Amino acid sequence: MKTWIKRTLIGLFGASILVGGIAAYGHRHYGWHGEHWSAEDPAEWRERMLERAGKELQLSAEQSTALGVVFDRMREQRNALMAGSASPREELRALVATERFDKARALALLEQKTNVIRSQTPETIEAMAAFYDSLKPEQQQQLRDFMNKRGRHGRRS
Repeated sequence: MKTWIKRTLIGLFGASILVGGIAAYGHRHYGWHGEHWSAEDPAEWRERMLERAGKELQLSAEQSTALGVVFDRMREQRNALMAGSASPREELRALVATERFDKARALALLEQKTNVIRSQTPETIEAMAAFYDSLKPEQQQQLRDFMNKRGRHGRRS
């Protein structure tokens, strides 16, 4: 496979993981944007999700630890992606603030975010693989079934 195709696929996969992680953090806690989150809220969310997944999948202590590492990696990746930007919405507004679309700024923003994804995603994928591979076949099937039941925007079908 050509190098640029591999890089594109890895980038897209990393972006989808990131978007999924962001959606998971923001879903049903404080609304869509999570503006009201305190510093303690991600830790509370992490513990709640570990407890819920532990009950649903009957996770062992090692499996719970591996899932905790996945959550931590996703949070680190999200923080790295958001670093250096006060507001992603404001960044996008700045691109169209004048009569001409700011292509140079858009490309610089894209490059910055892509570099974060490129550098952070391999560890996140490794953590996800370690967790998934630690599951028993019936737990893996249970996870797949759960994912198949989920509809658009994380709602049950």
